Amino acid sequence: MEYVVEMQGIRKEFVGIVANDDITLKLKQGEIHALLGENGAGKSTLMSILFGLYQPDGGTILVRGQKVQIGNPNVANDLGIGMVHQHFKLVHNFTITQNIILGLEPNRLGFVNSKAAAKRIRELSDRYGLNIDPDAIIEDVSVGMQQRVEILKMLYRNAEVLIFDEPTAVLTPQEITELMKIMKNLIAEGKSIILITHKLKEIKAVADRCTVIRRGKYIGTVNVVDTSEKEMAQMMVGRQVSFKVDKKPCQPGSTLLKVDGVTVLNNSKVPALKEFSIEVRAGEIVGIAGVDGNGQTELVETITGLRKAESGKVWLKGKDITGLSIRERINEGLAHVPEDRVTNRKRLSAEKSIFPQTCLLLFSQRAVWMSGL
Repeated sequence: MEYVVEMQGIRKEFVGIVANDDITLKLKQGEIHALLGENGAGKSTLMSILFGLYQPDGGTILVRGQKVQIGNPNVANDLGIGMVHQHFKLVHNFTITQNIILGLEPNRLGFVNSKAAAKRIRELSDRYGLNIDPDAIIEDVSVGMQQRVEILKMLYRNAEVLIFDEPTAVLTPQEITELMKIMKNLIAEGKSIILITHKLKEIKAVADRCTVIRRGKYIGTVNVVDTSEKEMAQMMVGRQVSFKVDKKPCQPGSTLLKVDGVTVLNNSKVPALKEFSIEVRAGEIVGIAGVDGNGQTELVETITGLRKAESGKVWLKGKDITGLSIRERINEGLAHVPEDRVTNRKRLSAEKSIFPQTCLLLFSQRAVWMSGL
């Protein structure tokens, strides 16, 4: 069988770290192929190699049976390969049309022909059920709509192989359902999709086959319809997995953190939090759930001193820390692991000496606060 894409024996090593170690992935025409693995397993690195962002240290890549060297994303685009990144690559004060045609602007007599571009974007939007307004400004549309813009960027460049990197991480349940419909529409039109994820239910819902990698190594490829979530989870982590969690009742102590009536502006000077209040007590883990862009980042930045509150107070161990500097808050027992994973590693190393004295530890993006350490 001839595959649309074959990655054979791919190896990629960074300084002292083997991210991909002899990994093979084969994508069939017209399938949704899930790439499953834990955070840090090497999924995004492998797909960054396919998209030309990284160069492999070993192995071969074949596209439609022909061996290729993908030196950069432009080569990938020419080969019909597109990628929707986990963190969107959009200019927020540009229109949707301007973002889609950026770097590929149609010209007429030396001028950008925006009308022709907008017309084609509308046609593609209608064809694939994306419901996009080409004239809308990126900063005025939802996160889910921004993701659709990224999809249209690929379609505008005639991509036949579409890579989705953790596409549901920033979406609401309704938007996830819509995205799955869009993926099925794309497959019906003859596209082929690689879906990077670690969410088993989504794999079962849309994927045809699944390749599993663990700690940078290839574990195997299975037919999704014939494989249970439990079996895929075991392949992913390398041990038996229980989907039942037995937890003892929490017995929290005194209040360590109190956010009282805080109002905070985002970078666009629009209120991200309005008179927000919460308490975190000793010995408990508190999760803050919400779709990206709903104030979680601003809340953590306000607590840690990275962002000024317009009103309200932040208390730590009964002390008002609203006006304290970041260093003073750290000295009071507050520590923060930011959402960027590269920064996390550096920060964790730098703050090892702080953690033993920490009374409150905040993990961004995963939205978990641990108190009473």
